[in-house]
Amino acid sequence: MSYILDVMNGKIEPRPDRITLKQYVLESSYITKYLSRIVKEKSLTVYRVLFHLSYFETGKSEIIASWANLGSLIISEQGNMLTQSSVKRRSTGLLENNWITVNRQRAEFGLQKSIDPDQWDSVKGYAKGHSLESKQINSELETVKSNVFLKKREFNELGKNFTAYELKNSYLGIDENSQTILGVFKDHNNRCLELINKDFAPGTIERYNTCYKHIEDFIKLRYKTSDLNLFEITPMFINGFELYLKTKRNCNHNTTVKYIKNFKKIVRIALSNGWLKNDPFVNIKYQLDEVDLDYLSEEELTILSNKTFSIERLQLVKDIYLFCCYTGLAFIDVKNLRQSDLILKGDRVWINKKRQKTKNWCHIPLLAPASAIIEKYKEHQNCLGSDLVLPVLSNQKMNAYLKEIADLCGITKNLSTHTARHTFATTVTLANQISIEVVSKMLGHSSINMTKKYARVVDDLINRDMEKIYDKFDVVC
Repeated sequence: MSYILDVMNGKIEPRPDRITLKQYVLESSYITKYLSRIVKEKSLTVYRVLFHLSYFETGKSEIIASWANLGSLIISEQGNMLTQSSVKRRSTGLLENNWITVNRQRAEFGLQKSIDPDQWDSVKGYAKGHSLESKQINSELETVKSNVFLKKREFNELGKNFTAYELKNSYLGIDENSQTILGVFKDHNNRCLELINKDFAPGTIERYNTCYKHIEDFIKLRYKTSDLNLFEITPMFINGFELYLKTKRNCNHNTTVKYIKNFKKIVRIALSNGWLKNDPFVNIKYQLDEVDLDYLSEEELTILSNKTFSIERLQLVKDIYLFCCYTGLAFIDVKNLRQSDLILKGDRVWINKKRQKTKNWCHIPLLAPASAIIEKYKEHQNCLGSDLVLPVLSNQKMNAYLKEIADLCGITKNLSTHTARHTFATTVTLANQISIEVVSKMLGHSSINMTKKYARVVDDLINRDMEKIYDKFDVVC
């Protein structure tokens, strides 16, 4: 008995296996023989069978035409025309993956519907049961299928040769010349790369490239496609990207917000160029959480200064870290520090340097410990023959070795290159009654409000100021 005939008689379920040309011709003859007897009551089942058998091993045009004619007869009552195109659906709990196949070329697009996997018939490509949800989903699937076939018919009537991607874009209303998310993002990153060390720091470009990679991976995971049109950036897309970063990429809140702000710039570019009509961020606001980073107390700074390591790499990292503690320079500014940035004013050497991040000038008189570190490494092989002041390792290696140094010194705080900058603002300067205005100038901040995030009012400073009124109120008691 014919496999297709068994399906039509309800004896077996259709399977989406490929068949050979010989099997195909045999199956087609059985359908033709029994067509007049079963088409009215079994038309939908027969259509589904042909649907699953649309992938066969041969690609000869006469066989495709024969199959198309047979298919058009069977489903003519539904008002659809099945020729060289077919639409196939699959589900893993989310009905996101529709694809159009034309001449065995596939183009995918998202349906943006969901259903419990237990309620989905992956063989038939429809929701099970007679619930309202199942009926709505099946109805929408039929609508999508019909609209795709109508678009295909329009192309056929115009005598236009078309690909699966052209049919998909026509159905979705996408202009062939329209911009895509990753296309605009990549163009932006390429422009930034051309302006490296002019308008953009290398770290900034690296963050944009990382954000691009996250967007690319998110689209592939969530939408099962390689790219999306700009008009598909919606509040739901943005919220989904936020969830992806926090769950799949394990980013904390502040890191997630920074990536979303990077992506928001791409949206602003699309809006300013007229590629996107509505701003998907209009009702979405993100705030960074306040972060109280660690800094070394005076006692911890003394312990670290007095510690000597026999391992050269640890001693080097310790010295570079202490230099940052006594100057307040950020890691990248210490790494790029040149002999030309050292200026002699009177009997003291100063650092006069523009910060890479903000381009603001830093004017820092060198304390004795910082001057000693410069003198120690002036003959280092990485400094000789170059204008570099210190042989600084990469930020990644510095932070890794600082964790090891903290353990050896009995310091329980999470040390990083940036905690040195906080140590300078709090322990080295403010705790020694240096005004916050002066600290702000040395740190290269554009406003004191930025400095307040670095400088804490430590207990010793509070006690020192409160001593002015202790005697007065102690007498009253």
